Amino acid sequence: MKSYQQTAELLESLKLKGIAAHLDELITDAERQKHSYISFVNALFQTEISDRTTRRLRRNLSAAHFPIEKRLEDFQFGRVTGIGKSEVANLSDCSWIDRRENLLFFGPPGVGKTHLAIGLGLTAIDRGYTVCFERVNSLMRLLRTAQVQRTSEFRLRRILKSNLLIIDEIGYTPIDRKEANHFFSLVSELYEKSSVVITSNKSFDAWAEMLGDEVMTTAMLDRLLHHARIFTLDGDSYRLRDNAKEKEETDHPQQP
Repeated sequence: MKSYQQTAELLESLKLKGIAAHLDELITDAERQKHSYISFVNALFQTEISDRTTRRLRRNLSAAHFPIEKRLEDFQFGRVTGIGKSEVANLSDCSWIDRRENLLFFGPPGVGKTHLAIGLGLTAIDRGYTVCFERVNSLMRLLRTAQVQRTSEFRLRRILKSNLLIIDEIGYTPIDRKEANHFFSLVSELYEKSSVVITSNKSFDAWAEMLGDEVMTTAMLDRLLHHARIFTLDGDSYRLRDNAKEKEETDHPQQP
């Protein structure tokens, strides 16, 4: 018992949390299966690596700040045009993140732009990349307050260190001139260092008016589009469709 306690204390000292958490079952399994010493040591380290991978994925998922989990396999490709299963399958290997490429999803509300962005973000986390998700109004608030609020500064530093930044809903809320300047600085800082995914209901032609400066907008788009893939989605809004379906079921309930 003394040896066991010493072992547990050593594992805690070395921060081998995975082995410590599963030590009893690892010892029991080794004794039952009559494992060799080297097999037992291998099982210890495999358990530690698996535990660290799981904890890293949980941390990255929590730090991403996704508003909801939406997986690519749940996307309804049949109701939209502009992107297909094969294109999403190609994006799922995340090699575009390694190449620091950007993805831009355009289209009206309700066609699944955010779903695709979150789905790709979750896939990236599963593959070991760090991801940050921000709706544009939250991002503008962070950029405004980064110099005076520690929480905003911390979040912005994480964004700048991430492999992928997802900026959702550009065009839904107004952006003032100062915010636009901050936004341009952020895009410039991330250029060829991290990948960016953007969803927007505004075409490029409307961005200059939205940001209030044609020259700056052109310079920002030049950076975003240098290594980018653009997808223009169209189709019926799934939210309107679901609302209509619910209304129909309410107006005409099925008879038992």
